[in-house]
Amino acid sequence: MRKILHADCDCFYAAVEMRDNPALRDVPLAIGGSTAQRGVIATCNYPARRYGVHSAMPTGQALRLCPELTLLPPDFPRYRAVSERIQAIFHELTPLVEPLSLDEAFLDVSEVRRFRGSATWMAGWIKREAMRRTGIGVSVGVAPSKFLAKIASDWEKPDGLTVIAPDQVDAFISTLAVDKLHGVGPATAAKLAALHIVTCADLQDWSLEALSERFGKFGRRLHELARGIDDRPVRTERERKSVSAENTFHRDLPDLATCREQLPALIERLHERLARHGNPATKGVFVKVRFNDFTLTTLEGGGRRPELAHCLALLDEAWARGSRPVRLLGVGVRLAPSGDARQLSLFAD
Repeated sequence: MRKILHADCDCFYAAVEMRDNPALRDVPLAIGGSTAQRGVIATCNYPARRYGVHSAMPTGQALRLCPELTLLPPDFPRYRAVSERIQAIFHELTPLVEPLSLDEAFLDVSEVRRFRGSATWMAGWIKREAMRRTGIGVSVGVAPSKFLAKIASDWEKPDGLTVIAPDQVDAFISTLAVDKLHGVGPATAAKLAALHIVTCADLQDWSLEALSERFGKFGRRLHELARGIDDRPVRTERERKSVSAENTFHRDLPDLATCREQLPALIERLHERLARHGNPATKGVFVKVRFNDFTLTTLEGGGRRPELAHCLALLDEAWARGSRPVRLLGVGVRLAPSGDARQLSLFAD
C-alpha cells in the first residue's frame, strides 16, 4: 500500500506578501493583473474569499465584489525563491517529489523510514518546517493515492492536515461529491446531476459500459475514481505535453476578421517558443478562443507544424462556435511523447 502526500501552500502568492508586510494580513488582498490590462486574479487571501473573490476571476469582477480589495502585481522571482526553499524540505524527506506548480507537490513516502514510517508524522513535520523556515503555511493530505491525497489537502484548508487511511477509503469515497473528482468541471458535473448522480455512491451504481457510452474515454476514469482507484505513480520528471502562445487583449476583438489579423503574430511567437524548446516533435495543432462572455473553446487539427493557412481554418471554425467579440486568442501544438520522437534502428544489433 502506497503512502502519498499532497502538500499545498495556503494562498501562496498572497501568503508571501502577507509574510513580508504584516499590515496586509487582515485586509482583503489579491495578487493579479490590473483592470487596465484585462487582468485576472492569480490568488487571494481568505479575507478576500469571504467576499466571493477567487483565483481566475477577472480583476474587474473582483473589485466589484470587494471595492476595498488591495491588489498587488505578482512578484514571481520572490515567489520562486520561497518555493525552492519549501521544495528543498520535501526532498529532505524523499527523492520522490512531483512538483505541480510553485506552491504544490506530490510526495511518495512509502519507503521512508523516518518518523517510524508514519506518513501522518511526516506531514506534520513538513508543515512545521515550512512555517519555521519560510513563514508559509502548508496544508497536507495523506492517502494511498494521488487522487485522494489531493482531495485531502483541500479538506481543512487553511493549515490543514487530513489523513485518509486505507481502511477509510471506501467510506470516504461513498459520500464524496462527484464535483470533487479530478477532471469533473461544471459542464460534466451538470451532466452527472441530470442523471441524478451527485455522490460517488451514486456513480458506483453505473456500470463501466454505461459510463463509457455517456462520457466516452472519461467514463472509465469516472468508474475508477468512484471506487478510489488511482494507480498513477509520483513522477519526479514531468513531460511537457504542449507549447502555446496566447494573448488577452486590452479591448475585445470585435469580429472574425480582426481575429484573423492577430493570428500571424501569435504563430510567430509560437515558432520562437518551439525553437527555444529545441523544436520538439509534435502531433497536432490547436487554436483557443475565449469570447467576451468568458466561454472558452479549443479546436484541434492534424499537422506537424503551425502553418498560417491551417490555423486560420481552425480559427474560422472555432470562432463560429460563439460568433461574438473575443478577449483571448491562442495557438499551440500538442507534443509527441518522447518515445515517439526516437527513430528506430533498421537493423537489430
